[in-house]
Amino acid sequence: MAQQNGPAPPEPQDAPAPHRTTTVERGPFCTAHCTCGWRGPARRARSLARSDAESHANA
Repeated sequence: MAQQNGPAPPEPQDAPAPHRTTTVERGPFCTAHCTCGWRGPARRARSLARSDAESHANA
């Protein structure tokens, strides 16, 4: 049997974790946060922060 020299084949990678978003309120502002580290802009309207989070999760 012949032995192969060189790098080992790459290990199969797991599927990337889904983005889990939340909104955080600080004073009059609401910001969308994600488990991947992404943060949206501070918004005065919660609905806009939720929309930012949804757009990020679907991107």
